[in-house]
Amino acid sequence: MTRPTVFIARQVFGDIVDRLRPHFDVRTHDGDAPLTQPALIAALQGCAGVFITGSEKIDAALLDACPQLKAVCTMAVGYNNIDVPACSAHGVVVTNAPGVLTETTADFGFALMMATARRIAEGERFLREGRWKHWGVDMFAGGDVHGATLGILGMGRIGQAIAKRGHGGFDMKVAYHNRSHLPAESEVSLGATWMTLPELLRAADHLVIVTPYTPETHHLVGAAQLALMKPTATLTNIARGGVVDDAALAEALAAGTIAAAGLDVFEGEPVVNPALLALRNVVLTPHIASASVPTRRAMANLAVDNLLAALGVGPDAGKPPTALNPEVLRS
Repeated sequence: MTRPTVFIARQVFGDIVDRLRPHFDVRTHDGDAPLTQPALIAALQGCAGVFITGSEKIDAALLDACPQLKAVCTMAVGYNNIDVPACSAHGVVVTNAPGVLTETTADFGFALMMATARRIAEGERFLREGRWKHWGVDMFAGGDVHGATLGILGMGRIGQAIAKRGHGGFDMKVAYHNRSHLPAESEVSLGATWMTLPELLRAADHLVIVTPYTPETHHLVGAAQLALMKPTATLTNIARGGVVDDAALAEALAAGTIAAAGLDVFEGEPVVNPALLALRNVVLTPHIASASVPTRRAMANLAVDNLLAALGVGPDAGKPPTALNPEVLRS
């Protein structure tokens, strides 16, 4: 009997990939750069399943060209690179990796917000450039984090974990905007108050963005929204590129509309808007919010768990743990 074939679209932990080998013929792309769309389609010929990251694009054209595909399993929590309705229409189950990266991503988001508020990257560059000659009273004086108002745009798992850090550890006042209100008991435990988006922007000393990227949230924060913020405020984006209008943000940072920004995600990444690169009041990191070894391994293992189950292997056969369209498996 011919075994199903699966494709691993990016270089990933070898011992985790090895979990698939007893059950499938495993093809791998052993590189960090994502394949072009034609190359990805070519690699998926004859494959029943694919393990991807947040970069590979799974759309109707690819699905039409890969009729044997039955499962798309990403190790990312975000899935804006996957056309889930198209997958459902083609009978392809889609899974992601929520939960396992919540705390690590919240750690990073809070650290990036603190680095932005306290001008840590600016200070390091200043020192490395050999420009530190004496101490000054206002040298790299930034904004306080403790006791300030933490604004959270998007109050899912990660947003709540960031709120917990701010409220419990730094005595911050927590304000948030989300499509729906948290349960009253959650608001109390997090010290969180729901606000409209304009209210949140006006109130926040430090705005952290963790909302998913969708057509509705494209450029959710642009020039008009930035103009509502305090000139002393900071903005931290660990959501997805496109939620913030990067060009408008660069203009606001240059004009002093807001004080600083910390960005882990960008429109068109890995390309970064040159105007952002030229600014000193922005901390830039290369989409690494979930990048701890234990968490990245947990993300990869969950993707493998999903791929095994989606293709009928193991104790969860037919029931992938984190399916986004489980109705496909019931049809």
